[in-house]
Amino acid sequence: MKKLFYSIAVLIAFAGCEAGDFSGEYPASIDGKMAADGSYEMSAPGEGQGEGHGQPGVVTAGEWNDLDNWALWSKLMTTKGDEQTTGYADTAPYWRFWTNRRVAITVTSDGQKPLAGVKAQLYDGNEKIWEAVTDVLGRADCWIGLHNPDYQQKGALSISLNGKKMDGEPEVTPWSDEPVRMNTYTVSASAPEPKADILFIVDATGSMSDEIDFLKADLLDILKKGQNLQSSISIRTGALFYRDEGQDEDYLTRVSPFTNDMNKTSAFIKKQDAAGGGDFPEAVHTALEKSLQDFDWNEKARARIAFMLLDAPPHQDHQGVVESIHKSIDRYAAMGIKLIPIASSGIDKETEFFLRMIASVTEGTYVFITDDSGVGGEHLEPTVGEYQVERQGLRNPAGLFFCIALRGGGGIRTPGTLPFNSFQDCRHRPLGHTS
Repeated sequence: MKKLFYSIAVLIAFAGCEAGDFSGEYPASIDGKMAADGSYEMSAPGEGQGEGHGQPGVVTAGEWNDLDNWALWSKLMTTKGDEQTTGYADTAPYWRFWTNRRVAITVTSDGQKPLAGVKAQLYDGNEKIWEAVTDVLGRADCWIGLHNPDYQQKGALSISLNGKKMDGEPEVTPWSDEPVRMNTYTVSASAPEPKADILFIVDATGSMSDEIDFLKADLLDILKKGQNLQSSISIRTGALFYRDEGQDEDYLTRVSPFTNDMNKTSAFIKKQDAAGGGDFPEAVHTALEKSLQDFDWNEKARARIAFMLLDAPPHQDHQGVVESIHKSIDRYAAMGIKLIPIASSGIDKETEFFLRMIASVTEGTYVFITDDSGVGGEHLEPTVGEYQVERQGLRNPAGLFFCIALRGGGGIRTPGTLPFNSFQDCRHRPLGHTS
């Protein structure tokens, strides 16, 4: 189980790495020390790490990548939930997301090096039905009938990469306990620029008051460390705080645009607090809309990541909200923006499904705050595979760094989904899930 600020800091630290870039060195911008047994102990919470009511490095969190655990995800999606069993079969229609027709692709160069930033389009006959962008592993996923389970295929499927149609018809992966059917292509393309856009989207309603000071402290500490990385990669940061619709709210959204000056983002975050709200759902759909409308995402950057800290779902029963969510998430995928939701205390299983779904569709990962730190209210136990708690420090961070770096914001991958024989540190990965 990772300290939350550490997980995000590492993610940002290596957001611009290409596969094969990692040297095994520990970044100087991450506080801590190496022990004789190879473990890595973080600095004590709050030790020289900012000010405020909350302390950085206190909140603990786990993460899970459903794309890399397809058998479990398939089982959840085909199981109806009740008091004894957790399943999402009844929840998929609630949010109108169905992932039972997945087209997984990997794109490499002529030299077999993974290619990031390749625009992938899935066609049904002459109709384009999905768009995505490959990550630093050259990976992307396209979907058939994501919002319509009754979608009928009209013609032959095909993949277009950077505008060029590929030969053959791609294989489709259904919900199954069988391995993912990976479609591999080789193309010629230049590497994207060593730049990264990082956006923090934060629910600032009253229900977040039990954790927001600690989360703000983590974000401020992350930004402080991120300044040390500017020599190797150009990082722009931004922030969007949101509440809910209603006359009693002070605001609906507050925005700090992308900037290369992380001090500006930090100053904005420091001024924010938690208030308002009222009912359980919040204006999540508006936050997602604004994250696209009010930020000039660099489509040529190597990484585009949006961290979304929240404890409540959108207003599913309000007219037009689900359609808005679909439009925003589809756009995130088309632009290659990884959405990484961070679930705080108070969420329910319907919200967990929603967050895991939007993470998967955008090639992100699901992060969940846990009770181990004692911060905030009770946290929902996620329906995932096994994961272990590391309360006294992190073992072998090189493996963690490299695995996260490869995804460029996609979380730690399970054995069998990466060429682990080549990446020794990842094979000895004791952190996170161990399924």
